[in-house]
Amino acid sequence: MNNISTEDKKFLQIAIDLAVENAQSGQGGPFGAIVVKNGEIIATGSNIVTVVNDPTAHAEVTAIRNACEKLNDFQLENCTIYSSCEPCPMCLGAIYWARPTRLVYAATKDDAAKAGFDDSFIYHELEKEQKDRTIKTEQIMRKEGFEPFEIWINSEDKIEY
Repeated sequence: MNNISTEDKKFLQIAIDLAVENAQSGQGGPFGAIVVKNGEIIATGSNIVTVVNDPTAHAEVTAIRNACEKLNDFQLENCTIYSSCEPCPMCLGAIYWARPTRLVYAATKDDAAKAGFDDSFIYHELEKEQKDRTIKTEQIMRKEGFEPFEIWINSEDKIEY
């Protein structure tokens, strides 16, 4: 980022502070995230994977869940997500689904890897053919599995997202 604003620095520092607090408290991994809309913090999130025994409870996902609940919407239109670290593949996917306007992060995925949070294996797994992945993956009953999509396609009262 070439034009780093004072506001971006302020909000990103808050996300970093959440990560520091989380690391010091032992309540989860060293990650923090916040969602900001119109200059106001809508929600925060810390990594609470080990606290709630939920492998999806990363800081960004937690912040997104909290923000969507507060905004009563499944999209984060006109929001910015500030994360203490470059999001992992799961979090990046969640961010794209939430559709914020921006993502701003501090540490990189390489920094996270140095601390034992290496997501490179996931990127490598995604590039592999399904038959070569570490987790055995089988696709069956495709025709039956398409039935919910047919219902969705033909539904007149669906909420597109």
